[in-house]
Amino acid sequence: MQLDPAICSSARLARDRRFDGCFFTAVKTTGIFCRPICPARPPLEQNVIYYATAAEAANAGYRPCLRCRPDAAPGSPAWGLVSTTVQRALTLMRSEREAQSVETLAERLGVSSRYLRRLFAEHLGVSPLAVWQTERALFAFRLLRDTALPVADIAYEAGFNSLRRFNGVFKQIYQRTPSAVRREKSRREEVRREKREGVAASARGPVTRLYLDYRPPLDWSRLLDFFRARALKGVEQVEGEVYRRSFALEGFRGVMRVYDQGARNRLVVEVSGEGGGAALYLLNQRLRRLFDLDADTEEISAVLARDPLLAEQLQVSPGVRLPGAWDPFEYALRAILGQQISVAAATTIAGRLVARHGESFVDDEGETHHLFPTAGQLAGAGFDGLGLTRARAQTLREFVTATLEERVDFAEPQLEDWCRQVTALPGIGDWTAQYIAMRGLSMPDAFPASDLGILQALGTNGEKAKPKQALARAEHWRPWRAYGALLLWQSLKATDTAGDTK
Repeated sequence: MQLDPAICSSARLARDRRFDGCFFTAVKTTGIFCRPICPARPPLEQNVIYYATAAEAANAGYRPCLRCRPDAAPGSPAWGLVSTTVQRALTLMRSEREAQSVETLAERLGVSSRYLRRLFAEHLGVSPLAVWQTERALFAFRLLRDTALPVADIAYEAGFNSLRRFNGVFKQIYQRTPSAVRREKSRREEVRREKREGVAASARGPVTRLYLDYRPPLDWSRLLDFFRARALKGVEQVEGEVYRRSFALEGFRGVMRVYDQGARNRLVVEVSGEGGGAALYLLNQRLRRLFDLDADTEEISAVLARDPLLAEQLQVSPGVRLPGAWDPFEYALRAILGQQISVAAATTIAGRLVARHGESFVDDEGETHHLFPTAGQLAGAGFDGLGLTRARAQTLREFVTATLEERVDFAEPQLEDWCRQVTALPGIGDWTAQYIAMRGLSMPDAFPASDLGILQALGTNGEKAKPKQALARAEHWRPWRAYGALLLWQSLKATDTAGDTK
């Protein structure tokens, strides 16, 4: 991938956090690669080479810096510049804990393995396997430094079912063993920090902490306001500046708390629970999507600011983030449940669904938590008494059946394919399909053009705009129409009266 050396040089010399994760600086004289914000003395320009991704730098033979820790860098927006097939492949790779063969990955994407390898080489300069190994080794390094998990558990959490293979890959990238990294790790600062920040957490039992770095700005309070209005009773809760949720993932069942450390540009995730599964890597991926932590806010704002109305709102909400969903199936059901009703009513009905069909568990403090039901648990379920019309209940049943029969593809389909799949089901129109794509699948170009709030925000002289007018105007916002829609809703200052009711 092509990088502008002049821009990269200016960014690293200024240690500009807006470029953190956008590229990596490899130092020829030391064999190390760093983030643009590395606190070490900047090397001379003739001694550096720039790479768009950590995988590319590692594949070229450079090892990660132990001071700036490339493992903690925000996700690279460079991924958004590659082909659609490569984007879908990366999403599939990150949606599974264990590695998939190139052949299996290519089959799921409907292309040949040879063609997929060629696309990776052309767009990323590395193979699919190299990307997988580098990302998992970087994640494992983070767990070695930030947690007290045993090395064997970390290998499993990072997706390696063989400790020998994990040690080999890790040593190849870091030029030291996982055990050596663990021995080098000083616990004194961690203990002091835990005493300072984790008194309440320690009372809840064993807690594992993850740190999710992001590029500023991040309006955490605005994100929490959005989730607070839609918090699902028994499953989600927003208390002050903390987001909490129960979850079940890869055999692990527990509760997570997320809060912002704005001074360090990162979210802190506290995970507690039980089970023998390995959930941390997938939890990390889901939370990054839920809070849109890898958004290229500079590029998004540059495109949307060309529209005067959006430019005005960007002044109020710089660094706009698209609130995502913990699980696409869960969100799709919530969108169907809430068609044509308010946020509060939709959330109430979804809460009834959870209470009737979801599992529950009790944590170490005796508090009961609920889990959103899976498609399998809802197979053949009755939806009477939830407050749904007969037609809406039938739509729900049809969607559950289509999910179980794999007629609905949640594995990063293209926007047009997704809309075609779900609008073929009774009771689901383009608005619902686009809205699920926007929030449930985090598709940045999804755009519910017939949404009442969008039409109100784009109207003039007290008259609402027409859907065709909204589509025409939004053409200039591509490929970030979903962010444009969010800004329009925010501009109304009253989302319950806008179309954003789900």
